Amino acid sequence: MSEPESDRMLEAEPGRHGESGRTPRAGRGRHDDDAPPEAIVAIPLRHPWRNVVAVILVLGLAVFVLDAAQRPDYGWPDVGKYIFDRRISQAAWVTLWLTIYAMIGAIVIGLLLAIMRLSPNPVLKSIAWLYIWIFRGTPVYVQLVFWGIVSLIYPVFTLGIPFTDPWVTIPNEIFTNLFITAVIGLALNEAAYMSEIVRAGLLSVDEGQAEASTALAMSWGQTMRFVVVPQAMKIIIPPTGNEVISMLKTTSLVAAIPLSIDLYGVSRGISAVTFTPVPLLLVASLWYLLFTSVLMVGQHFIEKRFSRGTGRVRTGKEPATPATAPTAGPGEPGAPLGNDFGGKG
Repeated sequence: MSEPESDRMLEAEPGRHGESGRTPRAGRGRHDDDAPPEAIVAIPLRHPWRNVVAVILVLGLAVFVLDAAQRPDYGWPDVGKYIFDRRISQAAWVTLWLTIYAMIGAIVIGLLLAIMRLSPNPVLKSIAWLYIWIFRGTPVYVQLVFWGIVSLIYPVFTLGIPFTDPWVTIPNEIFTNLFITAVIGLALNEAAYMSEIVRAGLLSVDEGQAEASTALAMSWGQTMRFVVVPQAMKIIIPPTGNEVISMLKTTSLVAAIPLSIDLYGVSRGISAVTFTPVPLLLVASLWYLLFTSVLMVGQHFIEKRFSRGTGRVRTGKEPATPATAPTAGPGEPGAPLGNDFGGKG
């Protein structure tokens, strides 16, 4: 047998250089294998077209602002004159209260409709579906026009048996108040959308959560309060904030009732007298922007409050990367027992 063949046979014999039959690499031990890999130096790609588009957009915005500041048709002196006018500020408060009252009513009615939609009773489920179908399927302006003429259709409310003398007759004084009529019309329309938002939030919570609460002897009210609702609020809050902002702008449609003491109605009335429609539109828009900005900030903090515990909000106190715990080899002090999955070996 030649010398090279005998060398190959010696290398192939098991147990000569360990169980694998391979010669360990020179200068490389176990500690070298456990060493962390070298960091990859990533070089970001260049995107020159993004910079070009950004510069074009900034220049376009600057040109528009400069051009608008010099155009007399915008009537900037009139904007400064009426922006803090007492009539405008009072109308702004009316718009804000319309939004608050309408959203409170919409949330309450929407919650009841959502419960009816989730009810096993087919009658309640059908009535809720019919309500949502009607109020979501018709324009809000048409609905407000209808509520504005309800006092003409129903001058009195009667209670009794049909085709007989009524037992109780109540004058229709509710819908003769235009402010209350506007709140009712806006709330009934928004309730159809809020019911779907609430229903989606409640359905997003896994059924096992309620079953586990029942196993812990929690009542239905406790389950909804401490388990289901807190988890559903993460789904309900963002679209609800959007609906509040949308409601603030929808109040400009109450002229269909007709109610003219809101922000848009007062600004339109002043512009009809002073023949300055553009400056008054800018005044109304600035007030709407102020209210929507405040609502957006409040929505941000409410979402942050209900997102606690989901891992999406960082407080800034935790380390950027978790520290790696030191590991010990088999047989060394501090070595883990059992397999990697936590079971005992």
